[in-house]
Amino acid sequence: MKQLEVTILGQSYLLGCPEGGELALLEAVGNVDREMSAIRDAGKVKARERIAVLAALNLAYALAGRPSATPAPLASSRIDGAVDLDGLLARLDQALGADGRLL
Repeated sequence: MKQLEVTILGQSYLLGCPEGGELALLEAVGNVDREMSAIRDAGKVKARERIAVLAALNLAYALAGRPSATPAPLASSRIDGAVDLDGLLARLDQALGADGRLL
């Protein structure tokens, strides 16, 4: 797995990326950075964690409105059908790195 250093809202992150997925990851990073910057620049929200959550919700809502979009799941389902929230939170914590824990 390849690692890419990216910047989101002025903060550097080192992200793991499968070979050949660099362009898709950089496009996703650009989308997240634009969305977070727009929320920050609106001036109503100051906390990075809140900006990140609002940006994630905005992007998820936009994806949900696209009928042909089928994003890859971020969390795997367990045998009982429930989502592995601990695994998803661990991935978020790893992505946030030195910024601290989201929850």
